Amino acid sequence: MLELTIDEPDRLVKVAHALSTHTRIGIIKLLLAKPNLNIIEIAEALDIPVSTAATNVKVLEEAELILTELQPASRGAMKVCSRNFDDVRMILNPIAYYQNTSKAVEVEMPIGHFINFDIQPTCGMANTTGMLFIEDEPENFYHPDSRTAEIIWFRKGWIEYRFPKKLPAGAKVKSLEFSLELCSEAPNYNNDWPSEITVWVNDMEIGSWISPGDFGDHRGKLNPPWWNDSSTQHGLLKTWAIEESRSTIDNEKSSSTTLRDLQLDQKPFITFRIGLKPDAKHQGGMNLFGKSFGDYAQGIIMRMQYE
Repeated sequence: MLELTIDEPDRLVKVAHALSTHTRIGIIKLLLAKPNLNIIEIAEALDIPVSTAATNVKVLEEAELILTELQPASRGAMKVCSRNFDDVRMILNPIAYYQNTSKAVEVEMPIGHFINFDIQPTCGMANTTGMLFIEDEPENFYHPDSRTAEIIWFRKGWIEYRFPKKLPAGAKVKSLEFSLELCSEAPNYNNDWPSEITVWVNDMEIGSWISPGDFGDHRGKLNPPWWNDSSTQHGLLKTWAIEESRSTIDNEKSSSTTLRDLQLDQKPFITFRIGLKPDAKHQGGMNLFGKSFGDYAQGIIMRMQYE
């Protein structure tokens, strides 16, 4: 099945255009009855000129609705066509679709409940009452009080969480997503401070997002009174998702990693790691927001859709 959303306008328009004529619909329908046909056979079956058949096949091929292969013929080679998809789903309201179409399990992880990390200064963390430790001493992240953190920042490295994988017996995961508020990490704040932030799930890279800055353009809606106005104020809410055919960031493809690649059946938990790759072009650090900082009252939310 080919699944398209309104957040992929170029591809959506290309597929919609490919399906917009009776001739091209006829070609797809013909390939359902006879899976492999060359262009001359298509032209004869639809009673259209060979040139017309070739032009329409090219449109369908560019939209990835059919596949073509050159095979030897009595005079050179001929293009043989076959269907690529049996179904096309166009999602015009992706938020409503992902919220309502299947059963789901949701777990919210407080940002202080990490199980592993490898970070470098600048770094630190705070909760609703104040700074937890002296800044720029990574060893403080081992302290039990770190579990109360509501904002965490570091310039280099990564931090990792472990989510429970609890599903009804016999359930099959259809999609897995993680949403969280984050931004870059600059001195004080800097709205123009790009940082390439990457997510890994079960040690598989899901995709990288370039945060445009460390935001201080308005005070975070949830920030406690003691938090300084000249410091980082809020982030952006981002969602990494893994599906049966790809991975996405905010519904746009980020990698070819699939649910199968995660080998979810191997362990009773799911690891979620977020940070900066050593070779990332933009080494701008990261701020991670909990329920009591920034603009969004949440920690890291994992959502599993299943059937």
